[in-house]
Amino acid sequence: MRLNQISDIPGARKAPKRVGRGIASGTGKTAGRGVKGQKSRSGVAIKGFEGGQMPLHRRLPKRGFNNIFALKFNSVNVGRIQQAIDAGKLNAAEKITVEALKTAGVVSKCLNGVRLLGRGELSVKAEFEISGASKSAIAAVEKSGGSVALLPGKRVPEKTGKRTARREVARVKREARAVQAGA
Repeated sequence: MRLNQISDIPGARKAPKRVGRGIASGTGKTAGRGVKGQKSRSGVAIKGFEGGQMPLHRRLPKRGFNNIFALKFNSVNVGRIQQAIDAGKLNAAEKITVEALKTAGVVSKCLNGVRLLGRGELSVKAEFEISGASKSAIAAVEKSGGSVALLPGKRVPEKTGKRTARREVARVKREARAVQAGA
């Protein structure tokens, strides 16, 4: 037997139905799509439409809450930091900040800060200046003789426009009033 002699079992591959090929074929004229209307046209997908009845996705109650003010952090494990130090991408003698992690390629893009997690081992003394850390991560860093300084998370506006500018102006005015009241 050769590769060019291999074939499917007879009947395994069925030829597709050729629609719209005349009256005698049985699927001529409307090509099995019925008569006229939206669904007889191509490119129509009425997902979730139930013939005018209230669709299921609108009958079910809403659940959950999406906090638009939630801060999003990059999460980095202690073991990943150790790998970067071993590879020579991070210098343990200097403070490890978000910028240092970005230049080392540990995080690809900065969100609202970096949160340190405790998976892995840290064998060198290192000082961290980051937005957040878990208890196990702080314990792992302090065990190796290092320290963790936590920074407040900064809100990065996702959209910039008139609304964001107005909020910024209002914030500056509030701060100015607070300074005047204190003086």
